[in-house]
Amino acid sequence: MNDDPPIAVMDATCALCSWGARMIHRLDRSGEIRIAPIQGDVGGALMRKNGLDALDPDSWLFIEDGQVWRDFDAVIRVGERSGGWGRLCSALRAVPRPLRDWLYARMARNRYAMFGRGDMCALPDPAFRARLLQ
Repeated sequence: MNDDPPIAVMDATCALCSWGARMIHRLDRSGEIRIAPIQGDVGGALMRKNGLDALDPDSWLFIEDGQVWRDFDAVIRVGERSGGWGRLCSALRAVPRPLRDWLYARMARNRYAMFGRGDMCALPDPAFRARLLQ
């Protein structure tokens, strides 16, 4: 077991990822999950450590107790970890992994066109900002 807090790593300039970060903040009543924007030092280092390109942030990571989940698996695990309504993310397990991976890849490549850009680091909520690892 690892004493480090669980960390969600995502693109801070993607509106969908920014929405996901806000959902983590709302659903994680424990307040333990930290959020590391890929554009920050911590997020970039975690991407590189896991063999991903921080300059081409098409992946979402969730790291807990030394275990790493990617893409939709990361979303599912964050939902399960958060509890409450977040557990609904478990329904994604019903989608076969190859289809889940294909859907995630399509959404990730087209996220700015589909959802626009956002800036999670500009959100004014001090409790939310306390979760951010720069």
